[in-house]
Amino acid sequence: MRGTVACVADLRVMPLYFIDSSDGERSDHDDIGHELTDDGNARRAALDALADMVREVLPDGDIRTFSVHVRSADGSNLYHAEMSLQGNWISR
Repeated sequence: MRGTVACVADLRVMPLYFIDSSDGERSDHDDIGHELTDDGNARRAALDALADMVREVLPDGDIRTFSVHVRSADGSNLYHAEMSLQGNWISR
């Protein structure tokens, strides 16, 4: 009987990032996290979340600030982005 060779897969653990958000009225603290390949992808995920918030919330008022904040698994602050909405009627 021939011997078998065990193959160990190259298992790479992706970093865990936490994306906290605020729509100007309500804040969401991410306790679950997202496995992403690197800081750049964490930034892109945060910006996607920011755009989704703006689309989904459809502000009741004409002034609102939306923000996202990225933390690493060790709690380090990595990235912050903010989007402000200020609407004014020109004529009615």
